[in-house]
Amino acid sequence: MSSDRLIYLPLGGAGEIGMNAYVYGYGPEDQERLILVDLGVTFSDMDTSPGVDLIFPDITWLAENKHRLEAVFITHGHEDHVGAVGHYWDRLGVPVYARAFTANLARHKMADRGQPEEGIQTVSAWPEVTKAGPFSVGFLPVSHSIPESAALVIDTPAGRVIHSGDFKLDETPVVGEPFDPELWASVSKGGVKALICDSTNVFSPHAGRSESSVGPEIEKLVSDAPNMVVATTFASNVARVKTLAEAGERAGRSICLMGRAMRRMIEASIQTGVLTSFPKVVSPEDARAIPRENLMLLVTGSQGERRAASAQLARGKYNGIELKEGDLFLFSSKTIPGNERGVIRIVNQFSEMGVDVVDDNSGAYHVSGHANRPDLERLQDIVQPQMVIPNHGEHRHLREHAKLSLARGRGSLVAVNGTMVDLTGDAPMVCGFVETGRTYLDGSVHIGAMDGVVRDRIRMALNGHVVVTVILDDDDEPLGEAWCEIKGLSEQGRSNAPVIDVLEADLSQFLGRASEKTLGDDDKLEMELRRIARNTCLDEIGRKPEVTVIVSRLS
Repeated sequence: MSSDRLIYLPLGGAGEIGMNAYVYGYGPEDQERLILVDLGVTFSDMDTSPGVDLIFPDITWLAENKHRLEAVFITHGHEDHVGAVGHYWDRLGVPVYARAFTANLARHKMADRGQPEEGIQTVSAWPEVTKAGPFSVGFLPVSHSIPESAALVIDTPAGRVIHSGDFKLDETPVVGEPFDPELWASVSKGGVKALICDSTNVFSPHAGRSESSVGPEIEKLVSDAPNMVVATTFASNVARVKTLAEAGERAGRSICLMGRAMRRMIEASIQTGVLTSFPKVVSPEDARAIPRENLMLLVTGSQGERRAASAQLARGKYNGIELKEGDLFLFSSKTIPGNERGVIRIVNQFSEMGVDVVDDNSGAYHVSGHANRPDLERLQDIVQPQMVIPNHGEHRHLREHAKLSLARGRGSLVAVNGTMVDLTGDAPMVCGFVETGRTYLDGSVHIGAMDGVVRDRIRMALNGHVVVTVILDDDDEPLGEAWCEIKGLSEQGRSNAPVIDVLEADLSQFLGRASEKTLGDDDKLEMELRRIARNTCLDEIGRKPEVTVIVSRLS
């Protein structure tokens, strides 16, 4: 009897939406040969990670075991699945396989980070398979909100696993391959041990709508608009960008793409053959000369990103074009939870200009790229897997998806990041845990979540900062009084005197009575000065700030 086992281990994307990274392994315990599915990022926010550029899954465990790693497979081109490839490739050093459109995007990410573009290998769709140690991996086409998305058919000596990736059951997707239930049924015919499945929309009770259903609604809205029309959507949703552009073209409008990501996605789609046609576009310079009623802008920034085209238009002007009263701005997108404030800010800025804003509250101008609950049930009926492991979702999504699967008679469990699951037997079983977490790109350097950088930044943002400077002579006697600088604090406190004056008086009073032992010990002196500064600020302004103490000694 073989002692080899088949394992599944999420390092990111399970218990959260974003920074997907999933390990599969097969072999003797703790010696399994490994593959990695997806290597993505998530984005920072001012509340939890101020100033951070990108957030990555912590792949320390995988890097320590890279001698066992065979390859990386990328299901599709969204940032939360491919965004970390250029940053992490040199730590893993194995081939990265993706379909043509995704590979095009991944090569740009490699080049941006100074990594070799030949690290990315282009593969074709199923039935082509790639051998990677004990694994054979094929890319099974599926519809999503970006072209050439694929589920992975992962064959192992312990049986077949299907990793769904992000998907929806769209049989008329406008751009890209439709969902093909007959193909999925044929792939599943020999038996599927485990379906590792997207959980994002498990709480949505109605079957998902096709991308093609939004076209007529958008076309009517654009054709009825009397003045300039501006629309935003996810740049990667090439089908939606095409639908918007064609609606504008049919309404007799010139189309202008604004924002680097929007242009990059359309270029990649044309280069890889995903798009065979797209309405003629004009440059922003030429757009300025076109009558407003004959112009439609397609812009980046559907999530309220401050530097994107939509936010800059909301602040006044972008590429020489500004919106005016009576213009129409369409959000052909869903606001991702956490981005509401940024989007609302833009909506209000446009409102102050007299611009009419249309969002997706009606459901007419956007459809999700993820499978709803009835679609998840339908996929299980087609695939008939022995077990279902939910992924790509917050904990509540995973738990609900597991309950759904168990109710349909399939083995299931909730496996959040760091949970190693043994898929070898008749039912999934937790067989271990590894340390996981997140790391940050902060400017040009990577920092760990436990390094304290982000924590200190949050504390300074919440509480302000005081710098205390003291000079001592070679006899450990203070030369003059302590002096202070403050940042992010009220300048006047409860005593109606400047806070700096009160701080300096309290600190100097302490120096005057401090013992020789304290004055001669830098650590003890810094601790006391910090304590007094914080307590004085608490008394004066009700806050305990971060305090930096500088002790200089003359020798």
